Amino acid sequence: MVSYVNVFLYGVGGIVVAGIALLVAFQERLVYVPVLPGLTKSYPITPARLRLIYEDVWLRSSDGVRLHAWFIKLFPECQGPTILFFQENAGNIAHRLEMVRIMIQRMQCNVFMLSYRGYGASDGYPSQHGITRDAQAALDHLVQRTDIDTSRIVVFGRSLGGAVGAVLTKNNPDKVAALILENTFTSIMDMAGVLLPFLKWFIGGSGSKSPKVLNFVVRSPWSTIDIIGQIKQPILFLSGLQDEMVPPVHMQMLYAKAAAHNRRCTFVEFPTGMHMDTWLAGGDHYWKTVQLFLEQNVPQSQDDASSNEGNVIKSYL
Repeated sequence: MVSYVNVFLYGVGGIVVAGIALLVAFQERLVYVPVLPGLTKSYPITPARLRLIYEDVWLRSSDGVRLHAWFIKLFPECQGPTILFFQENAGNIAHRLEMVRIMIQRMQCNVFMLSYRGYGASDGYPSQHGITRDAQAALDHLVQRTDIDTSRIVVFGRSLGGAVGAVLTKNNPDKVAALILENTFTSIMDMAGVLLPFLKWFIGGSGSKSPKVLNFVVRSPWSTIDIIGQIKQPILFLSGLQDEMVPPVHMQMLYAKAAAHNRRCTFVEFPTGMHMDTWLAGGDHYWKTVQLFLEQNVPQSQDDASSNEGNVIKSYL
């Protein structure tokens, strides 16, 4: 007769197997969330609502997927740095417009906001390989423009966007001047154990002590910890210590790995910053940190500085 203990163990084993099978089948829906609950895939607002000067940009990724982006300027002749912004995994670029509006005004910069495939007005379905191609298409578009200083392109990524930005920066040392990471994870494998603790026994990143027997089923590993040490450009790490999604230790690990190979790394903590609102909770200190990093690593010429100052005054008249 089968004991109750065996029945219990078989039952628990069956539940675990079924749970893992569901995670394998639907993992893209967990990693990529283009539509927030109760909302639609479309943009709720455009930059025009915030009185921002912008253009709709349509791109083709190298595999033919049609992509949408917004290129936003403080004023038409702005020659400040151009920020290539990569968002988190949920929602779309419209949900980041208020933060970008303040960034443009404080940094006197341009911002290029890309909608990953499957997000916003872009076609296709999200995946790591696909989004990596999308990011490259956005950068290739920027370096071909004649209305910006292409030597001052800075990649800025938050959370998933940081993983995207790290890969792009590593692959383009001659096109990307600097990288800014905010509340970014070490890898999706490490995050699996954070969000679903039982998975830490089966899935883990390169620094994990888990058996990692199921790592092979992860289709979007986004292993930033394995990329960050290969980046030679300056890197700014912005870490919200109240991050409720990505444990702040992930940012500390990324910084330690980068700083061991790259002297031009800066790590700044914001005690009240959460996953999505570090820019808001950090207030003036946050923006001064970003501004100082840009001034030190992507400085503008005196002629451009004088031109920008005159145009900023005009824009407020």
